[in-house]
Amino acid sequence: MNSIELYKNKRVLVTGGAGFIGGTLIRKLLKSTNWNIFNLDKLGYASDLDGINQELSNLDQCANERYEFLKIDLVNSEMTNYAMKVADPDLIIHLAAESHVDRSIVSPSSFLESNVMGTFNLLQAAREHFDRLQDERKKNFRLHHVSTDEVYGSLGKNGYFSEASCYGPRSPYSASKAASDHLVNAWHSTYGLPVVITNCSNNFGPWQFLEKLIPMVITNALGGKDIPLYGDGTNVRDWLFVEDHVDALMLVATKGRLGSSYCIGGGAEKKNIEVMNIICSILDLRLKPNKSYKNLIRNVNDRPGHDYRYAIDSSLIFNELGWRPNHNFQEAIEKTVDWYLNNLEWCKKIIQK
Repeated sequence: MNSIELYKNKRVLVTGGAGFIGGTLIRKLLKSTNWNIFNLDKLGYASDLDGINQELSNLDQCANERYEFLKIDLVNSEMTNYAMKVADPDLIIHLAAESHVDRSIVSPSSFLESNVMGTFNLLQAAREHFDRLQDERKKNFRLHHVSTDEVYGSLGKNGYFSEASCYGPRSPYSASKAASDHLVNAWHSTYGLPVVITNCSNNFGPWQFLEKLIPMVITNALGGKDIPLYGDGTNVRDWLFVEDHVDALMLVATKGRLGSSYCIGGGAEKKNIEVMNIICSILDLRLKPNKSYKNLIRNVNDRPGHDYRYAIDSSLIFNELGWRPNHNFQEAIEKTVDWYLNNLEWCKKIIQK
């Protein structure tokens, strides 16, 4: 990417920057742009700043001076307005969200608070900020809302989600994200707020919180614990390496058409049982245990309302912005497993936390 061409905005507010995708995005921005970066995060149970702090320790003083952390919960409208004034952004990338489906089934209210009311408060603050900007800055301002393919519901054996797909969320998590998508579109249509939306498939990679499928399989295997497999394991997900996702986010944030949505998929459909077997095979090869780690896989009762299949048609972002994933699944999953093997102390810290 040509940094002079793409990075015209000088101040960026990233919400949820202590999360998995947000942290990866901020590390990329620190290395490849000269932006002033404001990281807004409430520091919930899945938040972690180790990756960003590690990156900052490797960079020069200038990079450290253009990064600021704001411990703020978007549910607090007064503090959200304060953050907007401090950051004074040219670009907002909104990643802050509760995202674990199982937790949304047990405690849906926290998902409505964070994903719906948090987004509402951000939109209100962004609208007031946008109205205050001088004309030249207004022309370059935008809010990029990062969402999920789960808002579209569940696919059968055939077909793909695209920007034209109807919304059909089936869990409290996906319903709350669908609501936030609609709010963003409404603030664009009603108030003229410049927005773009992206809906991505399942992410994976280094620094992902251990409750998610791929790091859970890795850490359970290493700990000799059962690896729970919902139902018969035939549910299909389209896997997207987080570094490829971040590249797409940066393109859409700077080049996407205002008012548009872009679907971002990895083009790597895998059954859950297939993903588990691939990870266990890599661990078997690396560690050579007496018995294959596959013996730890155990079938458990299926998740309520478990969506059968997700798959994304990414042709719009391919054709319009020229984005392509740079990693195939096998290469990326091996890179991910190796990262966890080399960062066991971090895993222990997260488990204890």
